Amino acid sequence: MARRDGLIVGLDIGTTKICVVVAERSETGVDIVGIGTHPSRGLRKGVVVDIDATVDSIKHAVEEAELMADCEISSVYAGIAGGHIRGFNSQGMVAVKEREVSEGDVKRVIDAAKAVAIPMDREVIHVIPQEFIVDDQDGIREPVGMSGVRLEAKIHIVTAAVTSAQNIVKCANKAGLNVIDIVLEPLASAEATLGPDERDLGVCLADIGGGTTDIAVFGDGSIKHTSVLALGGYHISNDIAVGLRTPFEEAERIKKKFGVASARQLASDDLISVPSVGGRRPRQISRKILCEIIEPRVDEILTLARQMLVKAGLENQIPGGVVLTGGCAALEGLTELAEEIFEAPVRLGTPSHIGGLQDVVRGPMYATGVGLVLYGASNARGRATTRFRIRDASIFGRVKQRMRDWFYEGLE
Repeated sequence: MARRDGLIVGLDIGTTKICVVVAERSETGVDIVGIGTHPSRGLRKGVVVDIDATVDSIKHAVEEAELMADCEISSVYAGIAGGHIRGFNSQGMVAVKEREVSEGDVKRVIDAAKAVAIPMDREVIHVIPQEFIVDDQDGIREPVGMSGVRLEAKIHIVTAAVTSAQNIVKCANKAGLNVIDIVLEPLASAEATLGPDERDLGVCLADIGGGTTDIAVFGDGSIKHTSVLALGGYHISNDIAVGLRTPFEEAERIKKKFGVASARQLASDDLISVPSVGGRRPRQISRKILCEIIEPRVDEILTLARQMLVKAGLENQIPGGVVLTGGCAALEGLTELAEEIFEAPVRLGTPSHIGGLQDVVRGPMYATGVGLVLYGASNARGRATTRFRIRDASIFGRVKQRMRDWFYEGLE
């Protein structure tokens, strides 16, 4: 198996499955050349709770992807999620040195905007510019070269628990992988499922995974809000397992095959066979009973997601509606129920903007994996050999680097 240059690999470490997507750059973007999946055994609510089990699952998924793509995987873009994720907005302002905005000015204003107190137990994952303001002109996306005396920046900062980020990197390293970067999963899913017109108009992405529901709101072409709800498809399956007294794996299978988000949407009330535990005989139950178990939990997830929008004051700023993605989004009738709860148009988000094996990754459960390779393709310039670091070496090192930057800016 040969090592191929130019490959981009996304590693989606989910609560219910590990997904590895391999892509290579093409003239039109990226082509998917391999995919590997394996049940996830070491995570709970998006956070690693068993390193050895997680490493084993990653190795199996990587081996499957390597076989399909006929390559050796060494570096990946890894996704991160979980209830520990926090996103907030910030802004900063600097004086323009030469009456014309330069790259140095942009870097300084972003540094000023992100100069906020971050607790020592948290790590900054993303600093995403939303817009720039030159003097009093707002809505600027690329300020370099513009004339002005004052430059302001509005940014979105995403932080995660240091230990959770460390554990993801540790699991990947133990599986023989180098982590180039850690990416917030809803941002990755947005890369794969949202179009530029939706980002400009205003849209809410809800990535309903196994252990978490990740929310990302876009408007005017940039990210406005991120949050994570510690509920997902795992909780629906667990409700089925308890309610029907059946093993969890059987509950998962029954949910995917017979589940409907709302009992009102049932076309026919068939009987389904439910395996029992402890060697007891399978039982026949009405499909309506199954849906009556599923509906309250789905309603709770969607209602809490809407409440997050209301709390952030964004419920009236998503004329583009809601896009549902993630493995649980494939549940029959979910989009119709979501339209009632959000009171907005809702569609299912599946990966697009890709070539190659696009029919293999067409489902919403692959949105994060495909989004990670798209993120890697657009952000890989000059970073292909860098490793993700959990904090800089020391405060002294950061101060020394800042002084060096100032010195060289003065020489320009």
